Amino acid sequence: RDFNERCAQCSEVNWGLTDGGGFYCRSCHNVTERAREVVNTDFISNTRIQTISKGQRKQEKTDGGCEWYVCEGFQLVLKKQAEALEALGVCPQMKDEILCNFWRRYLQKSKQAYCKRPAGETVKALSVCDSSTDVDSEPETPSLLHFLSLSESEGDLQTDGSFVSSTSKVSESTSVCSGSVDGSLYLMKNQKEKLRMTMPMTLSFCYMALLWLREPMTLSDLLRFVVEGHIPYLNVFQHFPEQMKLCGLDLKIFCVESWPTYEEVYTKMLELAAFLDLPRFPDITDSCFLHPNMLCMKYLMEANLPDELHNWTCRVVKKISIGEADFLTLVPGNKSTRKVKYDVLAAAVIVVVLKLLFLLDDHYEWLLSDFAKERNKNNKEDGPYFEFKKWYKVIKCSLDVEQKKMDEERAKYLWRCEKPLFYSANKKAKVLKRRQMVVSLQNQFGKLSGSVRPAEKPNPSSFQLSWSEENADGSCFHGHSLKGILQERCGVLTAVNPDYWLCTIKLCKEKLCGHPAHYKEVDFPQSYQFVLRLFSFLLRIYPSYIHDEVCLIEHKLFNKKLCKKPKFNPGLRK
Repeated sequence: RDFNERCAQCSEVNWGLTDGGGFYCRSCHNVTERAREVVNTDFISNTRIQTISKGQRKQEKTDGGCEWYVCEGFQLVLKKQAEALEALGVCPQMKDEILCNFWRRYLQKSKQAYCKRPAGETVKALSVCDSSTDVDSEPETPSLLHFLSLSESEGDLQTDGSFVSSTSKVSESTSVCSGSVDGSLYLMKNQKEKLRMTMPMTLSFCYMALLWLREPMTLSDLLRFVVEGHIPYLNVFQHFPEQMKLCGLDLKIFCVESWPTYEEVYTKMLELAAFLDLPRFPDITDSCFLHPNMLCMKYLMEANLPDELHNWTCRVVKKISIGEADFLTLVPGNKSTRKVKYDVLAAAVIVVVLKLLFLLDDHYEWLLSDFAKERNKNNKEDGPYFEFKKWYKVIKCSLDVEQKKMDEERAKYLWRCEKPLFYSANKKAKVLKRRQMVVSLQNQFGKLSGSVRPAEKPNPSSFQLSWSEENADGSCFHGHSLKGILQERCGVLTAVNPDYWLCTIKLCKEKLCGHPAHYKEVDFPQSYQFVLRLFSFLLRIYPSYIHDEVCLIEHKLFNKKLCKKPKFNPGLRK
């Protein structure tokens, strides 16, 4: 009330008081250098003293930290992940144009930034500052006036003075158990309607941006690059600036001790796209990498299968109309359209084609292999016939080696990061001392045992299994022929095999189940299990997900025969 000077920016006289004793304009949020002078009669009469900063501002002087918010931490995580994707060859506009706009839209929709403050909100904020220090009371949401772009240098978000004033008292009571200003409240308050940000959702943001640009990277590729360490995810907070102190409840938000799962990241991506009210994504046409015909070609090469199978996968895609742009393109919020998992769909198409040609019943495919083996002995002019049994042995040997290698790497993975963490400021010195002792002991035991330092991680590749036709051992089957299992009818090549067995006769429609079919290994032939295991390794997902997609494709492919009522025999024999 005693400060009557006009604001230098808007010429208004409407001052508020910050926690540090400074004045800020309630109209334009301009902060002055003047500080409040307080008369304290309890100390010495007729003596004026000036209030000093406390709480978070005191922390700035003692440990070099600064005020930061949880959304700032996630922004830095997204920035690191976008830079890693750019290094992998993703289009540069993915970070600056697509991902940044998605993130800004999320902050606006969740009312964390880019939103107008309601009338009278400043008065309410000031009353919270003056009269309430309850942690359970929800503080006012910040209005981030100048949000830091993902392409700019690292820094803290600029908030208006009223929010700093309203949350300073709360931050005082929570700073012991959280390094961020709103870390405690972020975990306590209910934000289900706002789609609260988590670490797996950072990958959902990245995949959504990749899908918008139709980049040649599937979700399974993205998650594999995360596990291999090419994209920051685990312990990414150790790359935070030194001023952003991370402790206490912040670790529950940014510290993850499990690998991201395909279903979780994909489901959150769909929820994000609907939450942001995004329009229809760019069409997935037959020239895009995510089209089933393109992905089938890639997985056929990686699975070391004959090139001629690609004609059959294209025929299946065309027959059941899963290559149309309306089917493949994502329309957020539209519950009537089916959400497509492009990599899983392509793998399932290949499995269906293998069942059409080889049946995969642990009997017919071995008969065809014996027939092709006899033909190859007598055939010296044309290319070799494809032998399923020989392919099975080659793939199984390579798959077992790669699976064992992957399991060992996961077992040896050190979940603890190099940067020491502490849940309380009081335990900081103890944690640092213990960490120093652990590092010293590790170095001493390493010298005594003569352990070799782990080799540098290999360069990222789209193919996990590579096969070359130049190998003299004949382990590459790309150029092998399917003549032994095909016959020509009316100018069209058809399979010699007239039969087909369905994985399931009736799809499960229970919403709580979430799976159109149930997969139990003991109920299916060994050959079918092996093929599922191969593609589950390539996609790093459970075999049941591919089995579900196979069942859906089969019911589309044989829809007319399934709907037709049998006259005598109820069994389904195609």
